[in-house]
Amino acid sequence: MLDKDQIAAASRVLVRHWRDGAKLDTLETRLRPQSRAEGYAIQAALETQSLGQLFGWKIAATSVSGQKHINVTGPLAGRILSDTVIADGGTASMKGNAMRVGEPEFAFRMGRDLPPRAAPYAIEEVLAAVDSFHPAIEIPDSRFADFVSAGEAQLIADNACAHLFVLGSATTANWRTIDLVEERPQITLRGERYTGHGKNVLGDPRAALAWLANELSGLGITLRTGQVVTTGTCHPPLPIAAGDHLAVDFGVLGTASVGFE
Repeated sequence: MLDKDQIAAASRVLVRHWRDGAKLDTLETRLRPQSRAEGYAIQAALETQSLGQLFGWKIAATSVSGQKHINVTGPLAGRILSDTVIADGGTASMKGNAMRVGEPEFAFRMGRDLPPRAAPYAIEEVLAAVDSFHPAIEIPDSRFADFVSAGEAQLIADNACAHLFVLGSATTANWRTIDLVEERPQITLRGERYTGHGKNVLGDPRAALAWLANELSGLGITLRTGQVVTTGTCHPPLPIAAGDHLAVDFGVLGTASVGFE
């Protein structure tokens, strides 16, 4: 079991690589997490070293394609920090980005706290705590050179491959009456069009949101009012390069876009 000094040291290594845009092969043995719990402990320490504040949460690997992309068997939670958020329609730097993919996502902003508790939160309870729905784009990356073989615990420590994030405006449509499972957002990249599907997000983006609330509850963490949760890609990760422009159109639910340099 890692002690608090080892956890702090592991987080410092990851933060240093994040800030330098550098990669590492693996955390040294004495700092390497061996469980999800140890991975999350290191991730929590990352937040204390960030230049930004906690903006919200991401879920990695909510789709089969996402799980294959980073070689894990299920979802991972990560922190979105305010200094990694790019304005809708803005430009994202490709510097140091090895994954080089963009992911169109369903995102929710919370309207009230969901504190830790013994009983799991039902989907309906979590949805009742949501304030607004947003189209979003995530631009993930890893501090590990070979993120495919890094393993679940190290990827959790690596903030579940969080890197950059774009949040579209809150929809003015009544998203609660729409079947998000069958939503098929249209994605445009390099003149090509792609179609996402809500069911790719853990079967239902609302179920993914509830998963995140319960994952945090199990860690003793409150999902707080105002925090954003982005629920994972609704389309297989799309390769991106400098000069590209990625746009996602959710129809009546709104749009989000980002360029790359």
